[in-house]
Amino acid sequence: MFKGVGTALITPFKDNGEVDYDLFKKILDHQLENNVDALVVLGTTGESPTVHLEERKELTKIAVAKADGEVPVIIGTGTNDTVKVIEMNKLAEEQGADGLLIVTPYYNKTSQAGLVDHYTHIASQTELPIIAYNVPSRTGVNIEPETFKKMAQMEDNIAAIKEASGDMSQILNVIEIAKDSKTILSGNDDQALPLMLCGGSGVISVFSNLMPGVMKEITSHILAGDYQAARDLHYKYLKLMRLIFVDVNPIPIKFAMQQIGLSNNNLRRPLVKLSKEHQQLILDEMKELDIV
Repeated sequence: MFKGVGTALITPFKDNGEVDYDLFKKILDHQLENNVDALVVLGTTGESPTVHLEERKELTKIAVAKADGEVPVIIGTGTNDTVKVIEMNKLAEEQGADGLLIVTPYYNKTSQAGLVDHYTHIASQTELPIIAYNVPSRTGVNIEPETFKKMAQMEDNIAAIKEASGDMSQILNVIEIAKDSKTILSGNDDQALPLMLCGGSGVISVFSNLMPGVMKEITSHILAGDYQAARDLHYKYLKLMRLIFVDVNPIPIKFAMQQIGLSNNNLRRPLVKLSKEHQQLILDEMKELDIV
């Protein structure tokens, strides 16, 4: 799919709740100017459950136009209805997307056999490459390593997995099973370094909304074999990476982005704004790092 950093982009909203497309374009410019390796639109960070169909089309269209073939545009289409995923995949295809990010079904969570059936059926209905997204803390279901191996062997366009289980033993097992035939991406900013050092290809990052250049540097150093430089940057920014998840994503990152003029800090219900206490923690660390 890609190597390095793909940014899981926020979706900016105006005070009246509408999508702020002009600000979205500025966010995309900020990413492209810092040479990120992929743009990930309408993932969890993009508040995809509350983005409507016409908004989804327009956001995809804008991202594809901005990328202009220079970097892949990956669209989050996952939901807990297999048929709806296929429908959203077709919309992404029509707008020129390069790939799909598909989270495991949530709430009506299925078995491991059900995951294989879900993903392989979806993959058979599209030619776009698919990144399976494993985030058990949100969905209540885990893609086990052997399950990923099975479904990836069955359909070639199941090309990658975004691993956000937080279980490094499991992630190492996935990397071992994949044997360079599939792309393994970190779904957690604070685990990008160890995952890539152990053979992963990159990260789908929330932190890189705020600091795309830093995340690009970290991943580039690792891919170039300059591990000490990567470690130095990782530990310099690790506290802020963690603070970006002090509340439910994307609540903290939208507040942080507001401080650099790239977010209105508006969210759609059921999400609410960051508490004053947590705001101060993030502000203090941003000041410490001379970001603001």
